[in-house]
Amino acid sequence: MPNKRLIVCLTGMPGAGKSTVASYLKEKGFSVITMGDAVREEAQRQRLDPTDANLGNMMLKLREELGPGAVAYLILKKLERDSNTNNLVIDGIRSIPEVEVLKKIGDVRLLAIHASQDTRFRHLTQRGRSDAPTNQDEFAGRDKRELSVGISEAIALADETLSNNEISVEELKEKAHAIVNGWLAEANNTK
Repeated sequence: MPNKRLIVCLTGMPGAGKSTVASYLKEKGFSVITMGDAVREEAQRQRLDPTDANLGNMMLKLREELGPGAVAYLILKKLERDSNTNNLVIDGIRSIPEVEVLKKIGDVRLLAIHASQDTRFRHLTQRGRSDAPTNQDEFAGRDKRELSVGISEAIALADETLSNNEISVEELKEKAHAIVNGWLAEANNTK
């Protein structure tokens, strides 16, 4: 039986630091797929502007039509097209059903990145994406939507949790890399 690849799934509320960790792991040789990009690609395919409201509605619509693991199914289709066999980082897991879908193709480990509301709001407004909240009300609405699709369960059931409060970007990267290296060592010992 062929060895299954390691799939590091990153979860956490918007702006917690998932993309920073994903980018760093990409530098370390992982392939990276972002759940939000899969939703943005679907929105583009349907000719919708990539606003927070449109992307949020798209995510909810996909889950209504295909179930709570819907976005993970989009990821599986993408992986089939790319025939990628590298160890993988999935940035933006929002539910346990998404994790279950991904377990079909690899050894899945879930890493939750946590940050306070103030830290997350600052991160989101500084990164300058089209779906960034313009005020606290939009930010609160986005959090509420994320919680409605099961992200709190994914965070609670994570294999490891990493706090991104009052640490530098470098410390966040180093701590995440240490956790993932531990998982890689475990995977190599069980093969």
